[in-house]
Amino acid sequence: MSAIADVARLAGVAKATASRALSGRGYVSTETRDKVIAAAREIGYVASPNAASLVTGRTQSVGVIIPFISRWFFGEVLESLEFALLEQGYDMTLYNLPPASPERDRVFEFFLARKRFDGIISVGVALSEQEVDHLHRLGRPLVGVGGPIRGVPTIEIDDVAAARLATEHLLSLGHRDIVHVGGSQVDEMDFHVHSNRLRGFQAAMLAAGLSVSGCFYSAEFTMPGGYERGLALLGDPRRRPTAIFAASDEIAFGLILAARELGIRVPTELSVIGIDGHPHAEMFRLTTLAQHPRAQGELAVRTLVAELASRSGTGESTVLPTSLIIRSSTSAPRVRGT
Repeated sequence: MSAIADVARLAGVAKATASRALSGRGYVSTETRDKVIAAAREIGYVASPNAASLVTGRTQSVGVIIPFISRWFFGEVLESLEFALLEQGYDMTLYNLPPASPERDRVFEFFLARKRFDGIISVGVALSEQEVDHLHRLGRPLVGVGGPIRGVPTIEIDDVAAARLATEHLLSLGHRDIVHVGGSQVDEMDFHVHSNRLRGFQAAMLAAGLSVSGCFYSAEFTMPGGYERGLALLGDPRRRPTAIFAASDEIAFGLILAARELGIRVPTELSVIGIDGHPHAEMFRLTTLAQHPRAQGELAVRTLVAELASRSGTGESTVLPTSLIIRSSTSAPRVRGT
C-alpha cells in the first residue's frame, strides 16, 4: 500500500509538506499542493482518516440534524451543506430528526454523543432547552440554520419582515382586498414560521389602516395544499380577494393552478405573491421574496469551520436579507366593472 513517504518522494517534497497539502492544514503553495495531489492520484494514495484523527484530534466528519428531507427548502440547504463540506474536506452524517419521541432522544443521547463528529449543524430544528444543554456539554461547535438557538451562532431570515414586505408590495400596487394563505397555527413549524409570517402580513395591513379580520386562511405548505385552499377560497365570487400573499411559493403555485381552473386570470383578476425563491417560480411567473437557502447552507459551513478554528462560541445570529423578485403574477387591481 502506498504511503505518504511515497507521495512526498514522487512530488519532490518533504513528508510534512505532503501531509499539509493533502490535509489542507497549514500553508502550502498552490503549485506544490497540485503536485502533491497529482502524485497521490498517480500512486493511488488515500490518507487514513483514523490516522489523521489520532494526530489532529479531528475526524473530518460533521453531523447534520434536519426535520425533513423531501421538502424543497430543506433539500436545498442540505445539498449546499454537502457540497460546501466536501470542499472543506469534511464528510457528512445526516439524521432525519423526528418530533419529540424516544427516537429523537436516541439521536442526541447516543449518535451525536458517541460518534466522533468535529461539529454539528442543525437545520430548521427548534431545540429544547435540554437538547441545547446536551449539545453544549459535548463541547463541539454547533451552528444552526432557520432560527435562534441559545449560545449558538445561527443563520436565518426575518420571517416577519419578509411577510410584511410581500404584503406591502401588494398594497403599493393599490390592492386593499388582500388575504393571507399560510400554515396552520395549530400545526406550527419550528421557529414559529407560520405565525411570524402571519404577523408580518397583519402588521402591513394594520399600518395601511386595513382590517385583518377574516383575512387569514390556513393551508398545508405544499402545492396541493395551496390548490385545495384556492378552490375553496376563490370559488365564491362574493368573497374573492383581489390579491393573496401566500406563505410559501408552493402554496402560491397551488393557488395559481386553482385560479386557472376557475377561469380567474392572474394577475388581471387576482395577484399572487409568495416567499421562497423556489426554482419553479420562474415557470409560474411568480412574484416572490427569495430567501436563498443555498446561501444559508454555505454560510453555515463557513461559520462552523470558523468555530472549529477559533472556538469562540459567540452565539451570534446572522439575519440574511430576502430579495423581492417581481414577475407577472402581481399587478394593480382591475377597476370594478371593466
